[in-house]
Amino acid sequence: MRIAVVHEWLIDWAGSEQVVQQILACYPDADLFALADFLPDTLRERVLNKRATTSFLQRMPFARESLWKYLPLMPSAVERLDLSGYDLVISSSHAVAKGVRKRPGQIHVCYVHSPMRYAWDLEDQYLRSPELRGAARQFLARRIFRYLRRWDVRTAANPDALVANSRFVAARIARTWKRDAHVIHPPVDTERFTTRSDKEDFFLCASRLQFYKRTDVIVKAFASLPDMRLIVVGDGPQRQELEAMAPANVSFVGYQSDDALKDYLQRAKALLFAAEEDFGILPVEAQACGTPVIAFGQGGALETVRGPETATPTGVFFPRQEPADVVEAIRLFLANGSRFTPGACRANALEFGIGRFREAFRGFVEGVVSERAGVR
Repeated sequence: MRIAVVHEWLIDWAGSEQVVQQILACYPDADLFALADFLPDTLRERVLNKRATTSFLQRMPFARESLWKYLPLMPSAVERLDLSGYDLVISSSHAVAKGVRKRPGQIHVCYVHSPMRYAWDLEDQYLRSPELRGAARQFLARRIFRYLRRWDVRTAANPDALVANSRFVAARIARTWKRDAHVIHPPVDTERFTTRSDKEDFFLCASRLQFYKRTDVIVKAFASLPDMRLIVVGDGPQRQELEAMAPANVSFVGYQSDDALKDYLQRAKALLFAAEEDFGILPVEAQACGTPVIAFGQGGALETVRGPETATPTGVFFPRQEPADVVEAIRLFLANGSRFTPGACRANALEFGIGRFREAFRGFVEGVVSERAGVR
């Protein structure tokens, strides 16, 4: 079979790109497609040194720096990708990749990181962002979001089968697209991490410093915990604002390399995680280091962290994205400190390893292909 793998864009390296990396490991002869490919040469080997066939967005001005500004053009761009010569299309979609056009007889399996979050769950948050201030921009943005929602629903029927990266996302798919999805959690390179039991006296927050990650909730919480120390790893447009509000016991160290972040994860007393993520790879990586997680009790964290009510807990949840709730969760964690062991954290993380993903994903795709062949 000729196989095409489609991803939205290749610019930096995050969770969805790790999924593409493992899909290509399952199907190394597949051809790669994306709306734009600006992946640095230092990361190219992670996609088997493949260069994607791209859309017209690749040639648009400032696409490398601000591709998101072309969001209204992305549906048209993805529909123009020519995949007619392939028997099997595998898309990795958190925005528009699932909207690729399919010829009769072709099989399309879509791994869904989320229905288009820009148009659904995060619309209100995006409308509050500094880039969209002003009545004219707000009016235009609302019209664009409305168009994107209609397109997202219309093209939800394109794939033959859907795979969701969590039960949380599967429920969102059922709600927005009225379709069922099989759940296969994303691959986490747990073997890259080792446990460390002699934890140091600091808490860690690692994130892109963007408004929807809610790092501000964690920073504000430490104003009520002056005897405890927080280290914030990451950079982004909200950094200056966060530093201005931070108390003296909060330190910002900016972007860190993978190895440096691993070192922080291994040494931290616990990882603090305030975002409502579709899955969230970082909490699994922390647990692979033997480090417990204190997380917002919504989204994918509920599927990757075991709470205090379990026999072998690996973390604590807070019910609201409010500083007072974070403070209460930290105090609950400290009061039950002996129950959170590095061994339990590590064992839980291994449930999300790369080998498990490859086996489950290949098995699902081959089942879909066999079923469709039987129908024909």
